Amino acid sequence: MRYAEEFRDPKAAKALLAGIDAVAGEIGATRDNPVRIMEICGGHTHAIFRYGLDKLVHEGIEFIHGPGCPVCVLPMARVDDCIEIAEKDGVIFTTFGDAMRVPGTRRSLLQAKADGADIRMVYSPLDALELARRNPEREVVFFGLGFETTTPSTALSIQAAAREGIANFSVFCTHITVPPPIRALLDDPHMVLDGFVGPGHVSMVIGIHAYDFIAEEYGKPIVVAGFEPTDLLQSVLMVLRQLRDGRAEVENQYARVVPEHGNPVSLAAIADVYEPRPSFEWRGLGEIDESGLRIRDSYAAFDAEKKFGIGYGAGPAAADLPEGCSCGAVMSGRMKPVHCPQFGRGCTPESPLGALMVSSEGACAAYYQYGGARAAAE
Repeated sequence: MRYAEEFRDPKAAKALLAGIDAVAGEIGATRDNPVRIMEICGGHTHAIFRYGLDKLVHEGIEFIHGPGCPVCVLPMARVDDCIEIAEKDGVIFTTFGDAMRVPGTRRSLLQAKADGADIRMVYSPLDALELARRNPEREVVFFGLGFETTTPSTALSIQAAAREGIANFSVFCTHITVPPPIRALLDDPHMVLDGFVGPGHVSMVIGIHAYDFIAEEYGKPIVVAGFEPTDLLQSVLMVLRQLRDGRAEVENQYARVVPEHGNPVSLAAIADVYEPRPSFEWRGLGEIDESGLRIRDSYAAFDAEKKFGIGYGAGPAAADLPEGCSCGAVMSGRMKPVHCPQFGRGCTPESPLGALMVSSEGACAAYYQYGGARAAAE
């Protein structure tokens, strides 16, 4: 199949839904005793709601929304650090647009821009590098954030800056990795999960074997999935079949895009430029061992933390979440967005209290955008 329409075919979707109904019935899944499947990626959460898949599947299937939105898990203190850098004389601070409205302890980057800081939205770190070329008298800082999907482009930009000797370019690194928080969730005694729908874009970079521990150590099935309706329905069916058969394996539904061993060029760039941080804070989830990346000493000249003396954990600890915000419980699957007392009241996309309502991949934004009355009724 070559076109998106083929992955949205109603006949194919109905056949997959019938298969899900049959297998869910075989394993005894019910509304009161559901099979709990976590979709790790925020893009999957939005697809599930956009196409109403949560209402089409068997009533014994419950989707649990995972922490797969890098903007949503950005700690408030790191937003404060970004603003501190952006307000320094001679700095042009660049970032992806979806990070602009994420609240820090006092302000967002968008509010800091309104107050006079030179903060610019870019589409890639290469745009920031070009700004540095054109403005040699200014310090250009790129806010490097995201999972393994965006990490290679930042690494390649740093390598290019090093080759060209562009000394006025640096990266404020908050890149994070997917496997460690999944391990943390599986180690949580209050977290009950039966299987996973694995992230497609991340896996395009790292391959599928980074998830082997989920099956081998925890006995949970995981299926790496695409983003169209039939992709997700087929992935759910594959998870259910593993549960029915007593298997726990890593399967690749998205093989048309995801290579088994990932992208070697991207992986080489990541290994060259970055090393794991001993620990990194996730908004709403706390510190998770080796879940973040930092720039290696060999590229220290392009590390904004070192250039501006703003290192991770160097400043005062910030509150993890705004008062009344339940983002942490939502990201860890312990609460649905509509059960947060601020949802749709004190927290809306126009006036977000928590990061899950800000990001285009946030679970709360998905509920608000696509859920409507049916989400509010849950």
